[in-house]
This record gives sequence, C-alpha cells and structure tokens, in this order.
Amino acid sequence: MANLKEIRNRISSVSSTMQITSAMKMVSAAKLKKAQDAITAMRPYSNKLTELLQSLSATLDEDSGSKYAEQREVNKVLIVAVTSNRGLAGAFNSNIIKQVSKLTKDTYANQDVSYLAIGKKANDAFKKTNKVIANKSDLYDDLTFENVSEIAEMLMEKFVSGEFDKIEVVYNHFKNAATQVILTEQFLPIVPVESDENVNLDYVFEPSKLEIIEALIPKSLKTQLYKGIRDSFASEHGARMTAMHKATDNATELRDQLKLTYNKARQAAITNEILEIVGGAEALNN
Repeated sequence: MANLKEIRNRISSVSSTMQITSAMKMVSAAKLKKAQDAITAMRPYSNKLTELLQSLSATLDEDSGSKYAEQREVNKVLIVAVTSNRGLAGAFNSNIIKQVSKLTKDTYANQDVSYLAIGKKANDAFKKTNKVIANKSDLYDDLTFENVSEIAEMLMEKFVSGEFDKIEVVYNHFKNAATQVILTEQFLPIVPVESDENVNLDYVFEPSKLEIIEALIPKSLKTQLYKGIRDSFASEHGARMTAMHKATDNATELRDQLKLTYNKARQAAITNEILEIVGGAEALNN
C-alpha cells in the first residue's frame, strides 16, 4: 500500500485538476449560450435565402446557368476542414480529421486533394502532407461575416479560375450541447436543383431572374460558409462543456476513492502502532 504522503499528494493533484475542469466547464457553458443564440438566429435567414435561390434557379433554362454551377470533370478537390484552435473538447477535432482523411482515401482516392484549414488542429493534422493551401486559424480571433466572406471569395475565385474542380466543407453541425453531427457539404459547384412544380411562378422580376441569381449566389455561398463555421463554433463549446463535465465527475470519483484509500492506510498505521505498544507492554510484563 502506498505511503500516506504519496496518497495526500495525489489527492491534492486530483483536486487541483478538478477545479480546472470545473472552471473550464463553466466558461464553455457561458460561451455556448452566446454561440447557440447566434446560430439559432441565423438559420432561418440562411434557409430562406437558399429557398429563394432554389425557387429562382428552378425556373431558369439549362443553358443559362451560373459560372458557380459549372459541372466539370473532377481532378482537383479542395476540402475545407473546420476545427478549433484548442483541444480538451473530446472527439470534436479528431472526428473532423478522421472524416477528411476518409474522404481523401476513399471518395477522392484518384483525385488530387488539397486542404484549407480553419482551426489550428486541422492545420497541425494535415500540414505534413504539404497540401494545405492556407491556414485561417486566426479567423476565430474575430469571427465576423466580413472575415468569413473573404475566405468564401477566395474559394469562389479558385473555382472559377479552374484551380479546383470541386470544393467541400467538413464541419460539426450543432444539434445540442451533447450532440454534434459531422456534415460534409458541397460548396462548389452549386448542386443542381430540380424544378418544383409547386413553386409559385406568378412574379414580375426586376431586374431579370438571371441577374438576381448572379447577385444572390455569392451572398448565399458566403452565408453558407459562415453558417457552417458558426455551427462548428457552437459545437466546439458544447463538446468542451460536455468533456469537462465528464472530466470533473471522473476527478470527483477518483478523489473520493483516494480519500477512502488514505483513511484505510492511516487507520492501518494507527492499528500497527497500537499493536506495537501493546506488544511492548506485554513483553515488559513477562
């Protein structure tokens, strides 16, 4: 059995760790509320913009498609991996890295795959491949629509110029504080939308529908990327809060076990001392 000093040191160490994990849980819970409100407020706008774009696209002739909808043979693929800058969030980052690696090895095994890292964890995971075209980890220092728009514009330019034939975004979709769903969304080219017979077409468009769509598509793509990063940001805090909650519970359980072991060891030491005293007294009497 370990001596009493070693057990006391372990109890002190576990208690300190428990205080840290408990504080991190509270910080993540506070940040989660703000991030959750932001993504919840944004989703209706993003969904309505996509719905409007789809309704207009469904009424256009096939030969009047946008340059962002050009379907060509896929030789070069860009995967945008959205992770966090910090760890201690359970499997939040590793799930994204695994999904991106799976896409590279399976889905795009015969294509030239490059990466754009949003988050230090993604950059650290893929920088050894020398395929990371950009590291946008500093985005989280000031996560605004304007800063995300710059990244979206860069992606659109690379697609239009033919540098990449397909661009996909992999991120964590926020479902609730305990659940995050890995999503892989095609960013470019725009997925063709089938015509809906129930779409109300009795409108007068000014300017033309094609001009409206050409203006809406860049805005829709920027909003799509911003929504994905906002989703990931909220998911990160949810995952970290859950991970720190479990870590605090485990530390509490371990501390209680160590205290029980310490008390048993202390009682055993006291009993041994008593036995030695009684044995000595008996020896003197004899």
